[in-house]
Amino acid sequence: MQSRLSQISSSRIWRIGTRGSPLALAQAQEVKDRLVAVTGWDAARFEICVIRTSGDRIQDRPLSEVGGKGLFTKEIEEAMLAGDVDFSVNSSKDMPTLLPDGLELSAFLPREDVRDAFISTRAKTFADLAAGAVVGTSSLRRQAMVRRLRPDLKVIDFRGNVETRLRKLADGLADATLLAYAGLKRLGKTAAVASLIATDDFLPAVGQGAIGLESRAADVETQALLALIHDPATGIALHCERAFLDVLDGSCKTPIAGLAEIDGDRLTFRGQILTPDGRISLSIAREGPVADAVTIGRQAGERLKAQAGPDFFATVGG
Repeated sequence: MQSRLSQISSSRIWRIGTRGSPLALAQAQEVKDRLVAVTGWDAARFEICVIRTSGDRIQDRPLSEVGGKGLFTKEIEEAMLAGDVDFSVNSSKDMPTLLPDGLELSAFLPREDVRDAFISTRAKTFADLAAGAVVGTSSLRRQAMVRRLRPDLKVIDFRGNVETRLRKLADGLADATLLAYAGLKRLGKTAAVASLIATDDFLPAVGQGAIGLESRAADVETQALLALIHDPATGIALHCERAFLDVLDGSCKTPIAGLAEIDGDRLTFRGQILTPDGRISLSIAREGPVADAVTIGRQAGERLKAQAGPDFFATVGG
């Protein structure tokens, strides 16, 4: 550890770029706390800088209509490239597979619980919802999965941060909603959860539960710093999942799910693509050595893409 720290400036101040939502700030604070703990430096050496993104500003339309998940990273990445911040903290599921030239995902924190949480005051589980009940979610993946498992339910778009969605639910705008359990844990809001949904029923979004740190590829000092808190197992799993997503050209416009799990030196991957109406769902499972993580994810994506055919993606993307 000391040899690694010796590679890093003893006086530099690191500026951490983040969105301003309560969850984003909680994640940035977790990264700051881990860096303070591992380096022993004063907390003042890590400055959290809030940057408002296009995704935060646009609240009146589904993201799939205005540009996809890159809307949550664009302004922060511009700040990194301009040198205004040194690295950013992101929910990995919000990260596009194609990053701007000069930037890279440098580290991942240990992954939290990947499951979706079912939240409702009118039913204990998703299966208990009455026919015709309204489910609010802005995720095309969750919308498609709800329609696949319960075509009798009504699905409406539910934009906003975690607190906003919980408030909309309390106001009676929907009978239930679905949120990432990891985010609720980080916000201390697990009391709102009625039940957790098994990944066999709702396979999570690629990267769900993992905090990713993006930085300039040429910034050797920041790379060395972030390596101190990087979790290798999470990194391997995320590289597999993102390779799968990359093949399928995944964005907020496509209902895609994927999860890589590691047991010793073996990796198991499950992937799924759906049409937005949930009527068609294609799944795949692959297993192999962790050293082949990217190849496993890429081959799984290629297999599903070939199985689906071009018309499937024209429907999904349209």
